[in-house]
Amino acid sequence: MGTRENGCAGSTQPSAAAPQVDKGVDFANYFCTYGYLYHQKEMLSDRVRMDAYFHAVSRNKHHFRDKAVLDVGTGSGILAIWCAQAGARKVYAVEATKMADHARELVKGNGVDDIVEVIEGSMEDVVLPEKVDVIISEWMGYFLLRESMFDSVICARDRWLKPDGVMYPSHARMWLAPIRSGLTDQKMDEVNCSMNDWRSFIEETESYYGVNMSVLTKAYREENEKYFLKTSLWCNLDPHQIIGTPAVIKEMDCLQATVDEICTVTSQLVHPINIDRSRISAYAGWFDVQFKGSEQNPAKDEVELNTAPDKDGGTHWGQQVFLVNPPIRVNEGDKVNVSFKMSRAKQYHRLMDIEIISELELSSGKRFPPVTTKVAIE
Repeated sequence: MGTRENGCAGSTQPSAAAPQVDKGVDFANYFCTYGYLYHQKEMLSDRVRMDAYFHAVSRNKHHFRDKAVLDVGTGSGILAIWCAQAGARKVYAVEATKMADHARELVKGNGVDDIVEVIEGSMEDVVLPEKVDVIISEWMGYFLLRESMFDSVICARDRWLKPDGVMYPSHARMWLAPIRSGLTDQKMDEVNCSMNDWRSFIEETESYYGVNMSVLTKAYREENEKYFLKTSLWCNLDPHQIIGTPAVIKEMDCLQATVDEICTVTSQLVHPINIDRSRISAYAGWFDVQFKGSEQNPAKDEVELNTAPDKDGGTHWGQQVFLVNPPIRVNEGDKVNVSFKMSRAKQYHRLMDIEIISELELSSGKRFPPVTTKVAIE
């Protein structure tokens, strides 16, 4: 089990990496979104997501039969209902928003209100009457860690999971790959178009009102470059856009992971290029999670939820795309050595800042100076 020093209720001291969070601001910026059924419907309509959780629970009923379960961030309550249907003795379904009212209705409507208890409150503050055998949660954000909801799952684990308990999901991985795309050129065109409009605005403002706005041109360009080029893009990519071997940035055992290790994620990666005469226009990031149970109590049927590019369509998570400007020309046989760093945004801990340093190495062995890409996941 991981350390309990992560700033949650029951901890003896807060983690040095965990920020102090204003709960009112956090609710306004994050939790309130999940209090609407339209947002829940989007997630409930994601068949890849739904099938993975449904099969993980229904095919591993031995983990749930006569057990106590904690559902962290229950939302509509559907995971809690599945756990009850799988034979759980008791399910504590914790939800921080007023969606808890809808969850109670759904639980009652499906005839499991004698098993599922919906508790409205933040996981850090909730007190349960017992330890649990299973913690289930759909905590994953864009590129796995955006939203930082895993902090609450870690808190729940360290307070309420029995020593031989299991986590659903049990493991997670983050992936990165170089891709080809016209997005970089498109976004650069949008920057140029915006700057042309700015120059017309300067001329008109000076002509009509006698004020020269040109001293703000640099700041205006920086704003546009941040918005169009330095903020990650949500995409559902086709696999053929991947031009180099994907690499794992980070692997996590959810029974052992700590808040400290996910506040800043660093990795050294190598991407062999497998497409000739192409360009690295961007990097794509995605994740997968596995439902394996634990070493002590393994799953009978392991299930994986994968958000990688898929020719048949993807998930509501899609992939996060980090534009490289200017693109890097590559050929089959070349490789790109990447130094990757992801850290929480200083302004708001649920958002992420990415730094990717790319060093192109040709098949001949010749190396080029590193290129640094900085992008925000907002």
